[in-house]
Amino acid sequence: MDRTETMIAVMVLLFGAFLLGFLTHWVVTRLSHVSDAELGQLDSMAEELHRAEEERDDAISRQHKAEHELHAGTGELRSDLELMRRALMEARQEADELRAYIEAQNQRSL
Repeated sequence: MDRTETMIAVMVLLFGAFLLGFLTHWVVTRLSHVSDAELGQLDSMAEELHRAEEERDDAISRQHKAEHELHAGTGELRSDLELMRRALMEARQEADELRAYIEAQNQRSL
């Protein structure tokens, strides 16, 4: 093979590589092309996702608020319950004292 044939062979190989690259680029572009309708769908999906995330955040904040109110109410109920227990214990103690006094009075009168 002389010099001219070698140059022609290299030129043919380079042109073939160029064509292969061009065809590959064309195929990839055609396969990954996004139409305007698909862009519209993507925009609407993004808006729906954003709306859903806001609703989720609102629901979470409402849940935290409700939990806080429940904890506050539970604390108040516990303090009320403790006060009622103390009052009941005092009433029982007073009733026991009155029973003892009445029994003592009955024992004296007999």
